[in-house]
Amino acid sequence: MKLCRFEPVESAKQNPGRTMRETMVESRAGIVEGDVIHEIIGELWGERRPANRDWRFDQVRFLPPSWPSKIICMAKNYSDHAIEMDSTPPERPIIFAKVPSAVIAPGDQIVLPAISKRVDYEGELAVVIGRRCHGLRPTDDVKPYVVGYTCLNDVTARDLQRLDGQYTRGKGFDTFCPFGPILETNHPTPQTKVETLVNGVVKQSAPLSDLIFPIDVVIRWIAEAMTLEPGDVIPTGTPAGVGPLAAGDLVEVRISDIGTLRNPVVGPRN
Repeated sequence: MKLCRFEPVESAKQNPGRTMRETMVESRAGIVEGDVIHEIIGELWGERRPANRDWRFDQVRFLPPSWPSKIICMAKNYSDHAIEMDSTPPERPIIFAKVPSAVIAPGDQIVLPAISKRVDYEGELAVVIGRRCHGLRPTDDVKPYVVGYTCLNDVTARDLQRLDGQYTRGKGFDTFCPFGPILETNHPTPQTKVETLVNGVVKQSAPLSDLIFPIDVVIRWIAEAMTLEPGDVIPTGTPAGVGPLAAGDLVEVRISDIGTLRNPVVGPRN
C-alpha cells in the first residue's frame, strides 16, 4: 500500500509563510492508487478510516510522510561509498543525527548556504517508524515497528563536514532533508534499487543488496541506544557516486516500487 501526506493546493497558496512544522500539523493523509489520492482520517501509523473524498495529483501539494522527533542516519553503509570517502567499510554501524528543522517537502527548494562551496546530494532509502520501539532483541522482527519506506536526500555541505571532522553542521542546514512523497508499506526486496539523478542524468545507482548492514540490523542497532517514536526517520545510507549540486539543478531520488522525490536547487538567500 502507498500512503502520503498532503495539503490542498489552494491551502498552500493561502498560507505561503507557514513553516513546515506548522504545515504538517494541518496536513491530510491519504492512500495513493494510480494518480488518485483517497483521503483518510487518522494517522498513517494508527487507526484510520475513509474520509470519502478523492484528490487528483494536480489538486494537492505532497508533504513529507511524517514530522520526525529525530532523524537517525547511517554513515558509510555501502562499501563503494566508504571507499570514495577515503575510508574503509565499517565493522559496525555508524550512526549520526540530522535535525528535524532541515526537513522540507517534495518539490521544495534546496537552498545552498553561502558559507559552503560544495553541497552534495545523497540519495537514500529511508525507514519511517510506526510504533515505539526500544531494546529489540536479535531475534525480534522489526517489521511490526515500521510503517513504511520512502525516498530521502541527505543533502550535505561536504566541505564543512570535512572541516569539522563530524556531521552535524554540514548536514543540518535548513532545507537539507527533503523526503517523501510516497510511503510504501511493503518491505523492499534486495533487488530494490536506489538511484539519484541530477538534471535527468543518473549519478547514483545500487540495489539494497549492496547495503553493508541491512535494514533489520540498522533498526536494532539504533533501538539499542534510544527509543524510536512513531514518525521517526532512519535513512539507511547512500551508494557511491555522491557529487556536487549547483543553483538551477533538479535533483531526484528514485527508488523502484516506491517513487521519486524531486527538489530544485537554488542559490543562497539574502
